[in-house]
Amino acid sequence: MTFLLKGLAWLLAAAVAFATLGPPGLRPHSELGQEGEHALAFLLIGLAFGLAYPQRRWLTTLIAIAVIGLIEVLQFWAPGRHARWSDFVVDALAACAGLLLAAGVGWIMVRSRRAGLS
Repeated sequence: MTFLLKGLAWLLAAAVAFATLGPPGLRPHSELGQEGEHALAFLLIGLAFGLAYPQRRWLTTLIAIAVIGLIEVLQFWAPGRHARWSDFVVDALAACAGLLLAAGVGWIMVRSRRAGLS
């Protein structure tokens, strides 16, 4: 199961990196608007990485924030893209929320296992 979660997390990260740095015409659009799309994408990435790497949550959080910053900086060289401080903040907060959600799911799973043993 962990192998599948890790694969899903990395596939999501690759898809978001492509959508962020690739040609603007290939980026998916939804009714959520740009900030909503960013928030949803990075919330899902945070959740996926938080579930895939539960033993390294703090390190995963630090790496996620650093990579999100790197992706924003790389947009300076991506044609048709614009690096924005507000995008970084939304993306980082959403990823942290996803990681926090994963921690909550992990906590609930541990408690339910303990309750089943009693």
